[in-house]
Amino acid sequence: MTEVRAGVLLVATPALLDPNFAETVVLILDADENGALGVVLNRPSGVPVSEVLADWGDVVAEPEVLFQGGPVSTEGALAVAVLSAPDDVPVGFREVDGRLGIVDLDTPLELLAGSLDGLRIFAGYAGWGAAQLEDEIAEGSWYVVPAQVPDVFRLDPHDLRRDVMRRQPGELAWHSTRPADPDLN
Repeated sequence: MTEVRAGVLLVATPALLDPNFAETVVLILDADENGALGVVLNRPSGVPVSEVLADWGDVVAEPEVLFQGGPVSTEGALAVAVLSAPDDVPVGFREVDGRLGIVDLDTPLELLAGSLDGLRIFAGYAGWGAAQLEDEIAEGSWYVVPAQVPDVFRLDPHDLRRDVMRRQPGELAWHSTRPADPDLN
């Protein structure tokens, strides 16, 4: 199993029935002994970014909508971006893993121009207290797998969970087609 750290993905197992997380893929943005924080990658909201954050509407990757990042602080927004070049780090960018990072939405857009290859904005986030996520993983609610930058910026994220699982080695790939209800096998 991959270690829980910033930059990995949590993929909901069929055992995870919480409607906030069933069939989700979560990008972990921060993890330490105090807990973890991430955003759900496969829940586009249908609300155009330009309706909520007008200046950012032309900057975000397609689809140009807010994503439902999780059940915590849904009135707030968090931006995840990928750098064009690892040595061109603009003001307002905080690295998560390699070229992937978080952008401060108070940063003037002109300071970011040409530095980002992709940006996505999430309403809310997913959060876990100390040892909570580790307990959920131990009980079989999450698979922890490596992330790839394209996972974060997919045009159509609806099949993200299946596609992430398909590329995993061994038995994990089998889980990509496993139904949530084992009685359907």
